[in-house]
Amino acid sequence: MVLTTTNSIEGFKILDYKGIVTGVAINEEKLAMGFSMSKYHKAIQNSIDITKETAFKSLTDNAVKLGANAIVGIKVEIELLASNYAIVSVTGTAVSVA
Repeated sequence: MVLTTTNSIEGFKILDYKGIVTGVAINEEKLAMGFSMSKYHKAIQNSIDITKETAFKSLTDNAVKLGANAIVGIKVEIELLASNYAIVSVTGTAVSVA
């Protein structure tokens, strides 16, 4: 599966647009508010990284269901809620390329 934030893929031709796909994930593990800012930043980064991977897996799974072999125009939104939960939403256009 080719994933890109651009609207085209160099060296490939888009044959068919399958539809818009989304992957959303939330890390349900609440981050500890310890006294060390560096440990807190590391915890936030780890939470976002894990949540982002889950969101991208959902995105690609949804594209495969549409018969796509690539996703173009990917947009990523990352939000940290006041309750310290990381939410990642990724959206793109599922396409068939050759």
